[in-house]
Amino acid sequence: MSTQNFNLPDVGEGLTEAEVVTWKVAPGDTVAINDVICEIETAKSLVELPSPHAGVVGELLVGEGTTVEVGTPIITFVTDPSTGSGPQGGAGPAVAVAPAPEEGGGSVLVGYGTGGGATSRRKRPAERPVRSSVGVIAKPPIRKLARDLGVDLTTVAPTGADGEVTRDDVMKLASQASVFRNIETPEWGAVREETVPAPQSAPGGLARGLAPTPASTGDDSRTESIPVKGVRKATSSAMVQSAYSAPHVTVWKEIDASRTMELVKRLKASPDYADIRVSPLLIMARAVIWAARRTPMVNAAWIETEGGAEIAVRHYVNLGIAAATPRGLLVPNIKDAQDLGMKELARALNRLTVTAREGKTSPADQQGGTITITNIGVFGMDAGTPIINPGEAGIVAMGTISQKPWVVDGEVRPRWVTTVAGSFDHRVIDGDGMSRFIADVASVLEEPALLVD
Repeated sequence: MSTQNFNLPDVGEGLTEAEVVTWKVAPGDTVAINDVICEIETAKSLVELPSPHAGVVGELLVGEGTTVEVGTPIITFVTDPSTGSGPQGGAGPAVAVAPAPEEGGGSVLVGYGTGGGATSRRKRPAERPVRSSVGVIAKPPIRKLARDLGVDLTTVAPTGADGEVTRDDVMKLASQASVFRNIETPEWGAVREETVPAPQSAPGGLARGLAPTPASTGDDSRTESIPVKGVRKATSSAMVQSAYSAPHVTVWKEIDASRTMELVKRLKASPDYADIRVSPLLIMARAVIWAARRTPMVNAAWIETEGGAEIAVRHYVNLGIAAATPRGLLVPNIKDAQDLGMKELARALNRLTVTAREGKTSPADQQGGTITITNIGVFGMDAGTPIINPGEAGIVAMGTISQKPWVVDGEVRPRWVTTVAGSFDHRVIDGDGMSRFIADVASVLEEPALLVD
């Protein structure tokens, strides 16, 4: 028998550290090559780490919630050299990132082990479909998705093999929610911010959480210290960079979005959209793409060069959607959104929001954005002054859509009203250009028939 250390690998994202979020094994567990041993969080995504060895787990060297640098030993394995397990020639295991299975979501590291025949990762019990007491068959990720969307699995008609409920089954039922439900992320519970848990026993005798740091007053019951790391660390750095490098200006307009709501209602009732979740955000996305074509500078970027600076005008739209997730703010984008029809864009928005909600957004999906939408209406906000995403020149905020008194043909009537706000980089675009852009977005929300051209 021999003991092997496993060091935190570079997961191919160009990052230098990661946080061990959850251990999937404990000392004494028997594992096979490619069994998932833990889940780590980088500044961009959650990644499952598979075992490079077959053997018995010896010791967990890093506690959950701890951030460590790449190359740091995180776990030991007790292996049998006669089985040929472990890397050959003393070299580290080859690492590659591959898409996870359709239902599992996220990125999974593969390529560990010897150069011999391929070894399939055996499915761990937590990944197998689970039959509840009422007879519903669904994998754990699908059950979590159903909980987030408020879907009762007992009401879902399954289409998967052996009567299993699939992601599409859940999304289809969720799409039948109220036409006026302007929500693309799950509703939050009573606890709005996740704080650091108190220490408790963990495998290997390590603390599973980080203890609160006492306040300077000496009364540690009144304050709690939350480490800045992962997504929060990346977001704060990007927002400071943007706020203090680009001169921000914001304009906004209140509009009658009643016809947008009527269109959303018709799309929801259409058989063509039976398996697609539709919300006002879809019309907003189409409006932004349409308006950006008419005012290209809002889709441009300020580029610093050795000789000074230049403005890069993009003739394509990688549409970013700011997503508030339990992990923090993510801004994945839909590549070449200008080439998508209404149904294709709706499907892309569905995939983007579900993946972000599950914490499985890949780094590639968060890079290369050209303009962003932030849907602050999901939090009941009327308007805001959003900070521009780094590398872009404009961001649009969509407020809540609610019934208000509105003057129509000289009469006061109840209408569905919202506010559209836009912040822009004044180095790239002037106030008249951004005003035209926001006016165009507002025109489409007031009269979606403009999209026909």
